[in-house]
Amino acid sequence: MTTGTEQDFGGFVRRARARDTIVVQPRMGFSDPALMRSGLAAVAALPVATAGTITVDSYTRLGDYAALRAALAAGENLNGYPLVTAGDRATRKVTQGLAHDNFQIQVRHGCPAPLDIVQAMTDAGLFATEGGPLSYCLPYSRLPVAESVENWRRTCDLLATLHGPDTVPHLETFGGCLMGQLCPPELLIAVSILEGLFFRQHGLRSVSLSYTQQTNHAQDREALTALRTLAGEYLTDIDWHIVLYTYMGVFPSTAGGARRLRRQAARLAVEGQADRLIVKTGAEAHRIPTVPENTTALLDAAGDLTAAAVLPVPGTDDCAATVLHDARNLIEATLELSPDVGAALTGALRRGYLDVPFCLHPDNTGRAASCIDQTGRLTWLSVGSMPLRPGPGAQPLTSGELLADLAFVANHFDGLEPRSGLRRRPLLDTEGIR
Repeated sequence: MTTGTEQDFGGFVRRARARDTIVVQPRMGFSDPALMRSGLAAVAALPVATAGTITVDSYTRLGDYAALRAALAAGENLNGYPLVTAGDRATRKVTQGLAHDNFQIQVRHGCPAPLDIVQAMTDAGLFATEGGPLSYCLPYSRLPVAESVENWRRTCDLLATLHGPDTVPHLETFGGCLMGQLCPPELLIAVSILEGLFFRQHGLRSVSLSYTQQTNHAQDREALTALRTLAGEYLTDIDWHIVLYTYMGVFPSTAGGARRLRRQAARLAVEGQADRLIVKTGAEAHRIPTVPENTTALLDAAGDLTAAAVLPVPGTDDCAATVLHDARNLIEATLELSPDVGAALTGALRRGYLDVPFCLHPDNTGRAASCIDQTGRLTWLSVGSMPLRPGPGAQPLTSGELLADLAFVANHFDGLEPRSGLRRRPLLDTEGIR
């Protein structure tokens, strides 16, 4: 049992899993401190193991504090909590007394230069956050990756100095969510592991490795198995856990479609042995969800996890070994470039050993391309210089084909033909597109 003052996010998740419980967590952030506290309090009060989220606003992510203060002075509602300008006293009032055995808080932001955010967070007594030198740079900014690596080195160094008897700083890599969609799993797995190694090299002893639900249930299950296997090989001397994100791309627009997708995410979490599940709501396709919508979705997810736990888990096939093999190739090719993981990451991008499809960042070579094949699996059209088997050499996607792939999951769960938009009977299978 904890005292409520212990700050050990990884230990909190580990204790939940010892009870065969997967922690559920919303994405939540409000600019008004009272509303932010009420949202966290509502999540903390649920009768299930939950992590609360303080999502930082976009002005703070960009470091544009002048624009932030102007927006607040004008009475604008922001898309998150202004952690840096709020000050530690105000933030402590937001979080005071909420942590308990079934609840801890994580700060989420999306910033390639996070030192201000992490300093403000830790000053306010919060020690769990997320990000990474690639995963919070390539999709979100045009900052040179070398600068992002240095920013994250300094951030990790700060967090590492705060380790103490009742404080274990925790950092989650966002590597398994690169671009949110249409990124084949071996690349997501590799970046998750590599960022985890970067965190460890710079003193972190508690990390989590992310993966986002994609287009095919069986492929996602194989990916989670591969991620867990590789974490067991590369991160043997620190505490780690796996966090699964409900689909990050275009969300179903119907209530039924959203519910089916969230239910499948819960089953994936169970079958893939995830330790934490990031839950989305039925409002995701239309607007920022309310606190009641978030708490309802969390309770639904907890129920779905319980229901999925009694279902048989399908066996693995040859594709699982392929995902594991390809992810390991990407990791090893990167690590061979330098004993310094940060230098290895920048070198791997420069050589194209890591190449994120559809990513327009200047440091990404952009020679790799992916698509959804006829079975609903994500596959490579071309691999560029990555140490993977060459793609089939097909023509690049047309704009129409790319838009169809982006809407593939939403159409499927809304009961539309995934690529034509024609109405058909909703698909309820749990093995992805057949």
